[in-house]
Amino acid sequence: MNSRERIITAKKSTTDYLKEIWGFKELFWILAKRDILVKYKQTVLGIGWSVIRPLVTMIVMAFAFGKIGKLDTNTAIPFTLVVAPGVIIWLFFSQSLQALSQSIVLNSNLVSKVYFPRLIIPLSTIFLGLVDVLISIILFFIICIWYQFLPDWKLLLVPLFILMTFLAAFGIGLISAVLNVKFRDIGQIIPFVIQFGYFISPVGYLTESVRSTGQPWFYKLFVLNPVTGCIDALRWCMLDDFAAFNWDSFVPLVIFIVVTFFYSIRFFRKHENSFVDHI
Repeated sequence: MNSRERIITAKKSTTDYLKEIWGFKELFWILAKRDILVKYKQTVLGIGWSVIRPLVTMIVMAFAFGKIGKLDTNTAIPFTLVVAPGVIIWLFFSQSLQALSQSIVLNSNLVSKVYFPRLIIPLSTIFLGLVDVLISIILFFIICIWYQFLPDWKLLLVPLFILMTFLAAFGIGLISAVLNVKFRDIGQIIPFVIQFGYFISPVGYLTESVRSTGQPWFYKLFVLNPVTGCIDALRWCMLDDFAAFNWDSFVPLVIFIVVTFFYSIRFFRKHENSFVDHI
């Protein structure tokens, strides 16, 4: 009978830590699969909610910002297509951030009883939102067929910007997950931040409309929002020549991802050994 010895130390090098995560890759897939199954368990419509939610959101926002807000007067394509990338990004970002911030607390029983690299738990949440994203993109193609709109080759870059959206949520979500273990108020703050961020992100309107307000200082603050960069990038690759690539929002997005990604992992590793004490 083969046996394997595992030595657990308080401080590991980055290389050893990554090897340990790879050694627990089966647990990663188990947690991801469990989260997806739990999400749709005992629901009447099941995965149908992944169609209803983005579809209703697109229709409502297209009507609110397009018809009532009169933002569809200067668009060369149907305003529903303009709104769609914003809805796809926002639903994925908000869901990822919420899942990340609650990941350790919701798995407290597992954390307190079994040893494994705790980073696996927040990492596994990426698949929870990817199912909805995939369905939303299929829904976007159906809308394109309805309006006889044909995107170009830049659609191949969609997975890249979806990944960047998760990384943008990952840094804040990972720090929030650590703080939520010690201060459960974080679990109440995150939904408020998500609701507030909805209004300061170009989900139902173009970033260009903010630039045209004649307030340069507000535009400079607006493009610092990482969600703005994600939405602008996805619109660029989904809407053909309608939306130009916006470097003003993309550069801050890349800087935000790099800084928060490495800092959040360092912050997480510094505190992960104390999770059991607070749980």
